[in-house]
Amino acid sequence: MSLQSLALIENWPVPTAAAGVVRADGTVVGTHGPVGHRFPLASVTKPLAAYAVLVAYEEGAVELDEPAGPAGSTVRHLLAHTSGLAFDEHRVTAPPGERRLYSNAGFEQLGDHVAKATDIPFAEYLRQAVLEPLGMTATSLEGSPAKDGVSTVEDLLRFAAEVQAPRLLDPRTVAEAMTVQYPGTKGVLPGYGHQNPNDWGLGFEIRDGKSPHWTGASSSPRTFGHFGQSGTFLWFDPEAGAACVALTDRAFGPWAVEVWPPFTDAVLAGL
Repeated sequence: MSLQSLALIENWPVPTAAAGVVRADGTVVGTHGPVGHRFPLASVTKPLAAYAVLVAYEEGAVELDEPAGPAGSTVRHLLAHTSGLAFDEHRVTAPPGERRLYSNAGFEQLGDHVAKATDIPFAEYLRQAVLEPLGMTATSLEGSPAKDGVSTVEDLLRFAAEVQAPRLLDPRTVAEAMTVQYPGTKGVLPGYGHQNPNDWGLGFEIRDGKSPHWTGASSSPRTFGHFGQSGTFLWFDPEAGAACVALTDRAFGPWAVEVWPPFTDAVLAGL
């Protein structure tokens, strides 16, 4: 199947790029580029890690509102970037629930928390809970649950189909993950500046009325997903009934700010 708009990645100023679009029923609408090439995901690792945390929640290993991370913080705070932890350091910079402080450290503490609760190293738990059941054989976590995932467009399309029509989780849990946690919380969206509010779900960023944003002008406010500093993104647009993955091997920068939104608009128009 082809979605001609995906060929726009040919014009991106990157050495290697691959992209694909999948519908909720698992139908791959189109792909372009080396879909089996393994790319570092950077922060696109976070939705995968969050999904594993939610499996741990459904298995009864952890509760969303149990203490985790810094004093007063919970699993939910860590997933929603409101624990008060700094971006890349394990130090507290705000009380829990007060500001949306995007935090890699928070996801590292989540990984440690789940590993302790399940007695399984987090990378292995992610493999057993999410990657293996979805047939994501080319995906692995090589370090931090915040940013050290490696995957392919092929594998992430499997994950994107799962999130749209969950089999590993109760659909109500996934609906909660794409619902704003701690509404009205302000914060900085990395690469896009201060947002008020800076809406976030459980491990997924929610577009709502954010401007500027890495998705398209025609993306619905319900769009959710994540982008990564390695020049990667994964978005879900429930209004369009589809999800899109794009992976590259060039660090995020002004080039991405420029080309990603028109690309997304072209994909949505093509659907």
